[in-house]
Amino acid sequence: MASIDFMNRFYRGVMDESVFRSYRASENLQIVEELLERYKNLIEAYSPKDMEELGGIPDDALKKMGEIGLFGLSVPEAYGGLGLDLWDQLKIVEEMAGLDMSAALVFLAHLFIGVKGIELFGTEEQKARYLVPAAKGDMIFSYALTEPKIGSDARHIETRAELSADGNHYILNGVKTYITNANYAHGMTVFAQMDPAKPGVMGAFIVETGWEGVRIGADMPKMGLRSSSTAMVRFENVAVPVENLLGIPGDGYSIAMTVLNYGRLGLMAASSGVTKKSFQDMRARAQSRIQFGAPIETFQLIQEKIVRARAYSLVMEAMNYFSAGLLENDPHHNPVIETSHCKLFGTTKAWEVLYDALQVAGGSGFISTQPYEKRMRDFRVTTIFEGTTEIHSVYPALFAIGRVAREFKARRGIDRWKYLLKEFVMSFAPVKWEISFSDRTLKRAARLARANARTIRRMQVFGLIEYGTEIGGREYFLRRMTTLSVYSFGLIAVLAKLEADRRAGRRRAEDIMLLSYFIEEARAARVAGRQFFDTRRERLIGRIFPALER
Repeated sequence: MASIDFMNRFYRGVMDESVFRSYRASENLQIVEELLERYKNLIEAYSPKDMEELGGIPDDALKKMGEIGLFGLSVPEAYGGLGLDLWDQLKIVEEMAGLDMSAALVFLAHLFIGVKGIELFGTEEQKARYLVPAAKGDMIFSYALTEPKIGSDARHIETRAELSADGNHYILNGVKTYITNANYAHGMTVFAQMDPAKPGVMGAFIVETGWEGVRIGADMPKMGLRSSSTAMVRFENVAVPVENLLGIPGDGYSIAMTVLNYGRLGLMAASSGVTKKSFQDMRARAQSRIQFGAPIETFQLIQEKIVRARAYSLVMEAMNYFSAGLLENDPHHNPVIETSHCKLFGTTKAWEVLYDALQVAGGSGFISTQPYEKRMRDFRVTTIFEGTTEIHSVYPALFAIGRVAREFKARRGIDRWKYLLKEFVMSFAPVKWEISFSDRTLKRAARLARANARTIRRMQVFGLIEYGTEIGGREYFLRRMTTLSVYSFGLIAVLAKLEADRRAGRRRAEDIMLLSYFIEEARAARVAGRQFFDTRRERLIGRIFPALER
């Protein structure tokens, strides 16, 4: 398959046909259905509401999760796991999130971020030692990156790892916080600085929680996900054997970012799951609730909510499966723009749909015996997990501009400006894709995506020239650029899905109509997002904020 630096190539007018045509979804449906049935039986025996009131998952329930294979979904069969591909894993997450997120989080965090570093970067010895018990649930894992002072700025974490005098151990010191699975975990993937003079030169370490010097605090009281474990972890002169370093010294940051790609797709799958469940709830409620002598599904404002939920679920699924293909093709590649877009679009749109579902339910939606309250509480943190909404609103654009900046700096003298001039001129050139579509709606979607590509390319050059080294602080500009990119990726992903469906003879007329709806939303986003300069409202914020009373 061709290079999978997909979105950066898209900005330059290149559609990677091999990637586009490789779109697929979950295919191993029998084992997916079997696992879901086991999970349903589990949460019938151990009610999520009961576990929430208990404030944790009982040991026998954790053991049962291990027995039915939930801790080994992604672990290769050679190490005792089920070895499911990423598409199947995401389908399972989607379905489980629709049932209940809190109970499922223990094995999802274990799989998507906890053991993922070992699966991808571990030596055969590390895999044999840790993946075998991990697959059985005998050794639950967590992922320890966030610190009290450091969230998204992971390069500047303060935890330190120093090589011992005899060279046999790394001495680990530091504090991590908001660590999911902390009090369930027997092992952690811990990230630490290895060179105080060079922030970002980090190590990724496999740390067993039973080792001397590992201190795990009490579970934190939370708004939602109350049956999951979230706690602070202290490392006080913990001796980590050198053989427990993943990769080589200095690889820690890249390992952390690679692993987070999987976590972001997991969050998109959860977003898709709660969106689909909310859609089903709204349909049922809107059909049965009679107001003014008619079912409320006949009212336009209710129809709007239901159609929007269905359209978003289509786009979420398409974006997530498209991105899964990038990672499955090369697990060590870092499709940061695509997975960031999945996380941003999925969590923000799903939150809107959860709000709509409660509105459609009316007064009964506010009653805690209904599912809406717990579902909203449990889901709310997803806009913070794996990088906040605010970070994902600016980072992809900054990342893309960084590519242009690096190519600019690699040149000298007049060649630099010739490069920028060429980039700017080429942003007005017609974008030609080898892929063509016969359906009128698909043609419209492709045309809009191409127009956005040209605009984004111009914005890259403009941002570099106008703002230079201050570009990181121009967040309104970056957000507009990211918005154009998100909607473009959504359009491309749906196009890829519909073309795959056509080849398989299963394209649905409903999906074409839902794409039409999404095109209109993307057009509105383009009108707002194509401005190069801050809007009047944005400029007013900059003037008002300093004048606010302290």
